[in-house]
Amino acid sequence: MGRYVVRRLLQMIPVFIGTTFLIFVMVYAVGDPVNAMFGERAPDPATAEQLREEFNLDKPIWQQYVLYMGNIFTGDFGNAFNGQPVTELMATAFPITIRLAALAIVFEILVGITLGVLTGLRRGRPIDSGVLMLTLVVISVPTFVTGSLAQYLLGVKWGWISPAVSPAAPLRELLLPGLVLALVSLAYVTRLTRTSIAENARADYVRTAVAKGLSRRRVTVRHLLRNSLIPVVTFLGTDVGNLMAGALVTERIFNIHGVGFQLWQGIVRQNSPTVVGFVTVLVIVFLLANLLVDLLYAVLDPRIRYA
Repeated sequence: MGRYVVRRLLQMIPVFIGTTFLIFVMVYAVGDPVNAMFGERAPDPATAEQLREEFNLDKPIWQQYVLYMGNIFTGDFGNAFNGQPVTELMATAFPITIRLAALAIVFEILVGITLGVLTGLRRGRPIDSGVLMLTLVVISVPTFVTGSLAQYLLGVKWGWISPAVSPAAPLRELLLPGLVLALVSLAYVTRLTRTSIAENARADYVRTAVAKGLSRRRVTVRHLLRNSLIPVVTFLGTDVGNLMAGALVTERIFNIHGVGFQLWQGIVRQNSPTVVGFVTVLVIVFLLANLLVDLLYAVLDPRIRYA
């Protein structure tokens, strides 16, 4: 197991370099960040030259990337064009988005897997058809529609919650945004679990366990569910990064100043250091989440061994 983890970590290095280089090129090679700082006003040539030199924009793109990555390994993600360090923006944005994504994952696991098990064990019955129809509706409706409707009904019309999340973003205020963020993924988790449970319920090992006299609950939890969770864990592992990066719509609706909000601000203002810095961290999250998923395979299925 230890050698496998080391090998996977080494494999992440070229993936990380290639991904971040492509992002860096796409962000810095499109448009002129210095001109974007001044909006419609043309910058003074001397000031523009000074800014390009300060942000290394006067150097070739590959050299800019090498200098940028060298600073990252020392913990320096550079400064936004307003002079604020990108690490300060990360320190305020990432904790909020992590709490929001964690709530979404909890909803997906508790609600999605529970519904998937219930429908998988009762395939073809009314509860199965009803849940399938409901998940199809959830997948079909865009997140901004669901979020706006929930905000209006629960926050504005009925007054059950605050329509907007305060800057501190406590957990109780993130419950509804977390549910809205999780809805589409929750529907996929439900359908994946249902399909996997329904297929494995007809497997020989399940019939053997029942024939040995094991209780239905033990067969379901210890054998059926454990073997059925592998595709679900795969989806959840990739969904962690998607939730953090894809929280843009939810954060905009509920006025949450998290990663999605900062990325949106950086893109609109063409604030290249902010965009590249945040996306670089999200790449690391994706890579680590996929490594964790591979390790969980061995926990769920004892037949899987890593050399």
